[in-house]
Amino acid sequence: MLTAGAVQAQTGSTDVELRQAIARDYDANLGALFDDFHRNPELSGMEVRTAGIMAAQLTALGYDVTTGVGGTGVVAVLRNGAGPTVMIRADMDGLPLAEQSGLANASTVRQTDSDGAEKPVMHACGHDVHITALIGTARQMMARRQDWSGTLVLIAQPAEERIFGARAMVQDGLYTRFPKPDIALAFHVSADLATGLIDLPLGITSSSSDSVDIAVHGVGTHGAYPHLGVDPIVVASAIVMNLQTLPSRSINPLEGAIVTVGSFHGGIKHNIISDRVDLQLTVRADNPETRLALLDGIDRVVRGTALALGVSEDRLPTVLRSPTETTPPTINDAATAARVRTAIGAAMGAERLVDNPRTGMGAEDFAWFVTPDTGVKGVYFSVGGTPAADVATAPGHHSPLFRIDPQPSVVTGVEAMVVAAQALMPKG
Repeated sequence: MLTAGAVQAQTGSTDVELRQAIARDYDANLGALFDDFHRNPELSGMEVRTAGIMAAQLTALGYDVTTGVGGTGVVAVLRNGAGPTVMIRADMDGLPLAEQSGLANASTVRQTDSDGAEKPVMHACGHDVHITALIGTARQMMARRQDWSGTLVLIAQPAEERIFGARAMVQDGLYTRFPKPDIALAFHVSADLATGLIDLPLGITSSSSDSVDIAVHGVGTHGAYPHLGVDPIVVASAIVMNLQTLPSRSINPLEGAIVTVGSFHGGIKHNIISDRVDLQLTVRADNPETRLALLDGIDRVVRGTALALGVSEDRLPTVLRSPTETTPPTINDAATAARVRTAIGAAMGAERLVDNPRTGMGAEDFAWFVTPDTGVKGVYFSVGGTPAADVATAPGHHSPLFRIDPQPSVVTGVEAMVVAAQALMPKG
């Protein structure tokens, strides 16, 4: 464990000096940068403008910058002597929502998505905070090169919202074309956590996520003669209900497991029994075994339900798991997370560290950077984004009403990252 004295010895500057430097940088640079990012969000995999700004900012700071990694991803490297390699990641995509926050800098952007449809775009999850903080972290780490030793890798990652950006960067040679990290760090701003606070678990932080598409095939007929066809709406409805027996009856009740049907589309007219219904599912789990049990169970339930309701073998539903919208659970390396917690507590104040219970099964594709086969140790934490007095009524993430208090969110995120990185790459 690191003591407070050890942390200060490694940073080479007082905690107050670091905090004041970050605050000055926010006033001079980061505030305007955040405002621009918030006004101009881009959809997953289409973050061309954002990536260009990130690359220009990091290049100007003196980093060795590469663009176009895994699509629009940006990688910046700073070699600073012998020592560990630490990677810091920030995601940069927005969501297809029309902003209703009432903010003066609310987004009015519309963008044609990869499906060819024009959609509104909004930073409704705080990724604008993350990329702004990455630039702030880059500036402070460059200015304090004499206080740490090792290699720093900064990445601006595309398409976290659709959970394919991290894997795309890894598949594009992130760990072979660039210095492979010993440790990877990331944070997420949280609307349900008060500004100034940090929640850094020692274990799991996010669940796995898999997108599954089901096409239910029936036999169309007149709505007044249902016996002459096979009603796919009835079959699909039964599938929806039977799927809920997977987490409730097939999985240990002490394990996290969710099967949610988020989309149900079928039929064209009151008195027509259609021949197809399409379902879209999200599947969540907290460990690989439960994840596999749910995915295998979906195949079994869909087939069994369809057969029981008269669907012939040659018209059984098709079940497709997305090859891209998939991620394992994100689990912190306990020992490394404990080191980072100790460093942050010593430098920023132990009272700013909280241990909030998980309240849902959100997913995060940061997991692809730290899967067991990579050998990279991961630490992922949350930074408060809402004034304490407003936390109870704050709109949630992915809401058109979402709003974050940017200054304390960015400043806290930068300080926590600088403290963590310097603690993990001590001088000498």
